[in-house]
Amino acid sequence: MKKIDVFAHVLLPNFYQKMLKIEPQLPELFPFIQHPHLQDFELRRKFWDGETKQIISYVNVNPEDYLEPDDAAKLCAFANQEMLEAVDHHSDMFLAGVAMVPMNNQEAACAIVEQVSKSTSIVAIQLFTRALGKSIADPSFRPVFETCARLNVPILLHPVFDERKPDNNIVFSWEYELTQAMLQLVQAGMFKEFPNLKIIVHHAGAMVPFFAERIHHILPAEQALDFKKFYVDTAILGNPKALDLAVDYYGAEHVLFGTDAPLGIAPAGSTEAILQAIDQMDITSEERLSILSGNAERIFF
Repeated sequence: MKKIDVFAHVLLPNFYQKMLKIEPQLPELFPFIQHPHLQDFELRRKFWDGETKQIISYVNVNPEDYLEPDDAAKLCAFANQEMLEAVDHHSDMFLAGVAMVPMNNQEAACAIVEQVSKSTSIVAIQLFTRALGKSIADPSFRPVFETCARLNVPILLHPVFDERKPDNNIVFSWEYELTQAMLQLVQAGMFKEFPNLKIIVHHAGAMVPFFAERIHHILPAEQALDFKKFYVDTAILGNPKALDLAVDYYGAEHVLFGTDAPLGIAPAGSTEAILQAIDQMDITSEERLSILSGNAERIFF
């Protein structure tokens, strides 16, 4: 059965070297970026199943956190060009890429969205739950959402830590940050203003499926309905019962196969564990096909 992994990560070497010159402490600040498969694609290929096509996005090392707006825009453009080249050179393994945008330069970010809308190799942009110390739902970021909605460019939503908190951890904090960002986007009326907006949330929608009834009973009815407009991936390291919850809440047409490769389970990620979990889910063969590839084909291509 055809498989498209919509949330696989890279850290392309030329971009990384430029970032290291700006912030030499990056490997210590973010130890997960030292994973060898993020850059070494020959090593990555040795662990690839030979079938799953990956849509690749950068790990969260963002120029906007270190550079002024014009320089951040230039480095994002450099990173996106390197992404294009990686997709072209490894087209058997990489189906498409996801663009990096400078959120401290909305004009440049919207220009990148325009470019993505005309590309078949870069098919989405990646945003994070916070940018420049603010919620991604902050009004200052609205131009990017408007442009994505108008041009039908999907958004991949990835978590980052809220640096105001003293207890950030990789196990639970990112799931909270995703959930809170979703709430903020809904309460900001993003889907009311842009009803066709496509946002794919990492980690199966985080806490939302488990707390579906709290959402239903506590939030206003229109906001509760807006929560169901998100799309989610399957990157929770397996766990078929949790994935069943995600499908039950969002519907199979809003769940996409994603693994977080090569991160999650040593040495090369959780692709096998997630595929086993999807195989064990209580869903029809048509729903399974939609999750594994059909939804991605419909949304990205």
